Amino acid sequence: MLTFNGSFFMPSVFTLIGIPGLESMQCWIGIPFCAMYIVAVAGNSLILFIIKNENSLHIPMYIFLAMLAATDMALSTCILPKMLCIFWFHWPEISFDACLLQMWLIHSFQATESGILLAMALDRYVAICNPLRHATVFSRQLLTHLGVGATLRAAILVLPTLLLIKCRLKLYRTTVISHAYCEHMAIVKLAAEDIRVNKIYGLFVAFAILGFDIIFITMSYVRIFVTVFQLPQKEARVKAFNTCIAHICVFLPFYLLAFFSFFTHRFGSHIPPYVHILLSNLYLLVPPFLNPIVYGVKTKEIRRHVWKMFSSQNS
Repeated sequence: MLTFNGSFFMPSVFTLIGIPGLESMQCWIGIPFCAMYIVAVAGNSLILFIIKNENSLHIPMYIFLAMLAATDMALSTCILPKMLCIFWFHWPEISFDACLLQMWLIHSFQATESGILLAMALDRYVAICNPLRHATVFSRQLLTHLGVGATLRAAILVLPTLLLIKCRLKLYRTTVISHAYCEHMAIVKLAAEDIRVNKIYGLFVAFAILGFDIIFITMSYVRIFVTVFQLPQKEARVKAFNTCIAHICVFLPFYLLAFFSFFTHRFGSHIPPYVHILLSNLYLLVPPFLNPIVYGVKTKEIRRHVWKMFSSQNS
């Protein structure tokens, strides 16, 4: 590794320190994180298995749920194994290229999940506000286009963040990343060069994806609530609202944690680093852990097929 005036020129290895200020407790913090990962993988795998094998669930709502489960598994797998290596085995080193790859995968899967949550909101909007056209609008072809579109949008928009670091930033003040995984701004802040372009593009991506999606999700639910409260029968209002509860319980923590993590990384200099890093980790771990539980509890069809599967195994 070459040095120049105290800076590192194109370092080949970075060092992830985990959670700054809580290094002595990381071995214990890793236990609940590992438990959340196991539940996330098991729960989302179960949802994928049920949806794949039950023809009655091959409808838009559950196909989007399967997409969400696959994305959640990929997202948590991108971060947890390396994080546990830091916490438990004291293996903090990661190569420069592997760090950039992890950064791109994490942010791409985050953006993909946001796109799927938007598609799920639009599905609920059409199902409640225009039910007679739902089957026509959400055809199998449209579902494929929405899934592929959400993935490509994320991968293409996030890719320049990787290229801007790789091609523009050559000198780094340090190679120690004060984080438990390779996050875009955590890497950019190490540079000893002008990082304005990187910061501006990061802001653009955040608002082009998360900002765009949350605006349209909010608009969809405003129309949904207006339609639901106009229904004449209380039973119909309760039934319509119940179809949305699971989705609301999923997207609210996702976006709240996302925006908190995003803004504190850029403007929260007064917030202790360990608070920010812990919440950033929870932002990536809580949705994959929580989503299968929420849909398992709140969705009657998923709950019924889980019970049926385990009952048949015990008999």
